[in-house]
Amino acid sequence: MSLTDLAATIAARADADPDTSWTARLLANPDKAAEKFGEEAVEAIIEAVKGDRAALTAEAADALYHLLVMCAARDVSLADIEAELAKRQSQSGISEKASRP
Repeated sequence: MSLTDLAATIAARADADPDTSWTARLLANPDKAAEKFGEEAVEAIIEAVKGDRAALTAEAADALYHLLVMCAARDVSLADIEAELAKRQSQSGISEKASRP
C-alpha cells in the first residue's frame, strides 16, 4: 500500500461510525490522534535504538498511519505535505532548517 492509498483509506473512513472504526474515532478527536502519533513515534524510536529491523518496520508503519490520521484530523492532506516537501527539494536540509524563523 502506498501513502497515497493509505491517505485515501483514511479519508474514506472519515464518515464511518467511531464505535466501529478506529480511524473515524481518531479523526473525530484530533487531540487523541496527536497523542497516538506521539506514542507510535516513540515506539519507533525505541525499536530503532534496539536495532530490531522487523519491529522498527512495524512501528514505522504504525507511525506513518497515525501521522496521516493526525494531519487529516486537522485538515492537512498528504498533498499538502508533499507540496511542502517539494518546496524544500531544491535546498539542503541544513539550509532549509536555518531559514526557518
